[in-house]
Formats: sequence, structure tokens, C-alpha cells
Amino acid sequence: MTRALITGINGFAGSHLAEFLLSKGYHVLGVVHCFKNTKNVNHIRDKIELHECDIRDEARLKEIISQNEPVEIYHLAAIAHIPTSYREPRLTFEVNFFGSLNLFQAVRATSKDIKVLYVGSASEYGNVRKEEIPISEDVLLRPVDPYSVSKVSADMLAYQYFRSFGMYVVRVRPFNHIGPRQSPDYVVSSFAKQIAEIEKGLKEPLITVGNLEAKRDFTDVRDMVRAYWLALQKGEPGEVYNICSGKAISIREVLDMLLAMSKKDIEVKQDPKRLRPSDVSLLLGDSTKFRERTAWQSEIPFEKTLQDTLDYWRGRIGR
Repeated sequence: MTRALITGINGFAGSHLAEFLLSKGYHVLGVVHCFKNTKNVNHIRDKIELHECDIRDEARLKEIISQNEPVEIYHLAAIAHIPTSYREPRLTFEVNFFGSLNLFQAVRATSKDIKVLYVGSASEYGNVRKEEIPISEDVLLRPVDPYSVSKVSADMLAYQYFRSFGMYVVRVRPFNHIGPRQSPDYVVSSFAKQIAEIEKGLKEPLITVGNLEAKRDFTDVRDMVRAYWLALQKGEPGEVYNICSGKAISIREVLDMLLAMSKKDIEVKQDPKRLRPSDVSLLLGDSTKFRERTAWQSEIPFEKTLQDTLDYWRGRIGR
């Protein structure tokens, strides 16, 4: 039975990845920052093995890896909320960059044969020019916020460990992924949660929004974690791969589709607090390199993703 370790297993994508790996017959281990925050994996708690660890603690990471001997590591743990990165840039770098450094050091000290997936972000591309869209892996990285800068730094660090020490590291840059269990800090989940609250009479029929004109390349999280697995099975060490649908949709269109799934009459109002100091108007990716390498493609229809996300929040609010 293949042993896989997921950092950030209790997060949005981490919990879905754990489910996917279990379906593949893996023995799944996970690193969580705190045992008190495991709601996303409580339904599979008896099927996985959890270890409490702050990834800023290199010694603890070494201990977990050496004692449990995973064959694969999926590195998802990060501060991924862009507004948080503006409020706490130092903490963002401590977790995203130095946490990654600690992991690579722990792997190097334990065994260079462990396969590691470094999960970066499409935000690394930042201020992309019109002629560079759709975005391939060759586009220059121009990050525009602390989160993106931290991910670029860790991305390059992953490559350096491959080049300098021969570590088996595959890097991916996922574009926006959405679905059940995503934090309401993110736009689609925020809309769905607000609609569910309105339907239950817990909130006035008003949704506050940020920039509705921005366009994003969305993929269902369940398709995304399947791509993570394929990247580690079929990807070339040292290489970086975009993972995306190749289709862009505006935030306004997403909101309209979610509103159409509710029978409530809901007003929409812009909140200046939800506007970012620097925002990218269009993120549209090109995943040709990854699809040709792995034969992956997104399978879950966008409408089903939105419906499942809304139903998830209806269930949560109902409880």
C-alpha cells in the first residue's frame, strides 16, 4: 500500500485529495497545523493518519517524515488568501516560503527518493500582458501581491532543490479551483454561503461583491486533485505544469448562475472593502503541456460545481 503524506490535509483541496488517494488504495497521512481544525476531514478521520505540525518547525517535519516513510508528498499547506497576505506579509512568507524550505530540507535529510509535488499558483503570473493570453508556463512571472511573491519564491526553491540535489520534485500552477468545502473567503464560496443564509432567513436579501468584471479560469476541485495525482505519477521531475480548464468566465456570470439556482429575490451591491489594491483582470490558462503529458482533462460540468457548492452551504447553514 503506497504511503502518501499531504501537508494541509485539512484544507479545501487537501481534504478532497485525501478522499481521492483513499479511493486509489493509498495509506494517507496528513499534516495539520492544529487538531482543533479538522472539520474538512472529520468524515474520513478513521481512514487517515493525522500528525500535528506547524510547517515552520523543520525538526518536527523531519521527525514525521523519517518515522512514517511516505513514498509521495503532496505539499499543499500555505496561506492562500490574498487579502491576508497584505495584512500579514511576514507570516505569509514564513509559512509559504520557509515552510516549503523546511519540507525540502526534511525530505533531503530523510530520503531523496521521495516524490514531492509542489503546488504553486496561477497567481504567480500576476500582471500578464494581452499578447501572453492564454497563459503558458513560459510566460514571465510578474507577481502583484505578497501571496504571489511568496509562491514564486517557493516555486523557484523547489526547482533549485531538483537541480542542486536531484530531488524528485514536480511543480504545478493550478488556476482557480472551486467546490464544496471551500472557505467563504473566496468569491464563489462567499456567494454560495450568502445565498444559503438568505434562503434560511439568516441574512437580508443582499449580497455584497467586489470586482465582478474580473475573469477567471475555474476548475472543479475534484478534477484538480486528480490532476495533482497524475502530475506526480506522470510529470517530469523539475518541470512545471499549468492545471486549468482553458476557459475564462467573469465573476458576474458566476454570480448570475448561482442566483438563478435560488428562488429568492436577491439584491447585489458592491463593497469597496472587497476590492483588492492590485487585481488581475483576466487569468486564462493554457494546460496543453500538462494534458499532453498526462491525458488529463476536466470532467465535471461547471454548473454541477456551482450547484454542489451551493448545496454544501445549504447543508452547513441548515445544521
